[in-house]
Amino acid sequence: MIVLRKIDGYNFNRITRLSVSEAQREYVTSNVYSLAQAYAMPECRPLAIYEGMEPVGFCMYALDQDDGEYWIYRFMIDQRFQRRGYGRQALRLLVDHIRAEAPDRRVLYLSYEPDNAAALALYSSFGFAPDGRVVDGEIVLRLEL
Repeated sequence: MIVLRKIDGYNFNRITRLSVSEAQREYVTSNVYSLAQAYAMPECRPLAIYEGMEPVGFCMYALDQDDGEYWIYRFMIDQRFQRRGYGRQALRLLVDHIRAEAPDRRVLYLSYEPDNAAALALYSSFGFAPDGRVVDGEIVLRLEL
C-alpha cells in the first residue's frame, strides 16, 4: 500500500538515492536539490512516497509565495518502481493531502516539460488540464479541487 511519509534522518539518504532513468533526467530535478530547496524555502513540503517499508518516490508541494496558490513542485517515482501504478496512487494521496490541509482552496497547479509525454498522460488522466500558461519553459496544468 502506498503512503506518504515525512523525510527525516532515518530515510533522508534513501530518498536522495532515488532517481529516474537517464532519459528522464532532463524532466525531473534531483531529490537532493529539492531537499535543499525545501531547506531554503520553508513553504516547500517534501514527502517520501513509500510502498510498505520501501521508498519508491518523492514529491514536494508548496503554497507558492509568488501567486498564493498551491503547487505540486516535484513528483517522481524511482526508475525501479515505475509502471506499477505507484505514481497514480501517490498522486491521489498527495492531492487528498493538500485538500485536507487547505479545504478552502479550489485549484491546484503543477507544470511539466513539454516533451514529457508520460507526465502529461498521468496528469491528464487525473483531471489536470492546461491553463494556458508556460512558466520557465514548462506547461502549467490545473486541477479543480
